[in-house]
This record gives sequence, structure tokens and C-alpha cells, in this order.
Amino acid sequence: MFANQLEVNKVFVTNLLASSLVFVGFLLEGSIKTVVLNAGFFSLSGSVTNWLAIYMLFDRVPGFYGSGVIPLRFEEFKLGIRHLIMTEFFDRSDLGVFFSQDGSVQRDLGEKLTNIADGLELEKAFNSLIDVIMNSSFGSMLGMLGGRDALVPLREPFIERMKSYLKEELSNAEFKQSLEESIKTTLDNSSVREKLANLIDARLDEMTPEIVKDIIQNMIRKHLGWLVIWGAVFGGAIGVTLSSLQLLA
Repeated sequence: MFANQLEVNKVFVTNLLASSLVFVGFLLEGSIKTVVLNAGFFSLSGSVTNWLAIYMLFDRVPGFYGSGVIPLRFEEFKLGIRHLIMTEFFDRSDLGVFFSQDGSVQRDLGEKLTNIADGLELEKAFNSLIDVIMNSSFGSMLGMLGGRDALVPLREPFIERMKSYLKEELSNAEFKQSLEESIKTTLDNSSVREKLANLIDARLDEMTPEIVKDIIQNMIRKHLGWLVIWGAVFGGAIGVTLSSLQLLA
């Protein structure tokens, strides 16, 4: 809640400062008026454009083709989670040894899954997410903001939030109970993986586009506000440079 409020304030203050430059520019006279006006207009254009781009990444806007790309491609995101869990957690040669250990499976399951989650290579998941975005119709619009490089600073926040999300889901009591009941029926690796796949599919089927949007939004949206700030900064710099060149010509 606080992070979302902080994000809104960051965007609001940036747009307010850019608008103030435009207002001040109209009050000035002489050559400085052109410099300040151009700086204000270019800064406001950069911040508003980037803000709209971020908004359209998560929400559909009627008449804007390619907006709402994340909820629209939620099926690909679900498949990515399924592949990640099945290959990193359960496609292991020691699966049978793990399940046949003495003691309660459910007692140790949460700790073991948490340890595995800490060692996951989630950079591949982040790269896949970027590929989905860049290969969509939204990619060309994002290209004006720096393309793939504009999303690189979100790598660490994404990995941290994804690990947190996986730990929370995999430590869920209901999930562990269902998992224990499934693996107790057989120690054959292929059979276990098939049962796990069905269990994970059932859980993923409960995910809606809105849930997927919220997951990604909670991971990276609060960091995207910097795109608005830098859009205003670079826009203002371009405006000042353009005005200076006009005055020198």
C-alpha cells in the first residue's frame, strides 16, 4: 500500500515539476523563455509518454493496440511457472531417495523446498518475461524507452519477489498436504512427476489474468517510476540542447 502510494507520488511530482517549467516559461521574456519552454514541454512529453507506456503495460486501453500485454499473455506466464517448478524442483535423479527418507515428509518438505527456491536461477524466468514483452506489439513502444536495457534494473527486484512468491506458494499447508498424499502413493519418479504436474496444473488453472497482472505488478511496478523520472530528465535535456542550438544558429 505504502509502496504504491510512493510510486504515485513519484510520478505526480515528476509531472508537476515538468508542468511548472512550462508555466514558468510562459511568464519569462527573451531568449530564456524559449529555453525554459522547450525544456518544460520536452520534459513533460517524456514523463507523460513513459507513464502511459507503463500504464498500458499492465492495463488495456481501448483503441491502443498492444496495451495490457501482461494480462493478455498470462497463459505464457503460467506455462513458464509450470516449466520452472517441474524442471528445477522435481526433475532430479535423487527424487526417490528424497521421498523414501525416514520421518515425516510434510515436516521437512517446507524447509527443503525453501532451500531449493533459494538456489533457483530465476534470471531465465526474467529473460523469458522480457522476451514475451519485446516480442509482443508492445515491444516497439518499449523500444522508444530504451528497449530491453530499460528493463534490466528490474532484474533483481523481479528475482527477489519471484523467490518470495514461490516460497509462499510452496510452503502453503494445503499444497504440502496434497503433495505428500500424492508422493506417498508411489516412489516411481515418472509417476511422481506426473502426479505433481497434475497438481501444479490444477493450482495454475486457478490463476486469472488479474492474478498474473498483480504478481508481476507487485514485483516490478514500483521500480518503473524511474522511467518516468528519467523520461522527464532526458526530455528536458533535449529541450535545452535544442533551444541552445537554435539560439546559436
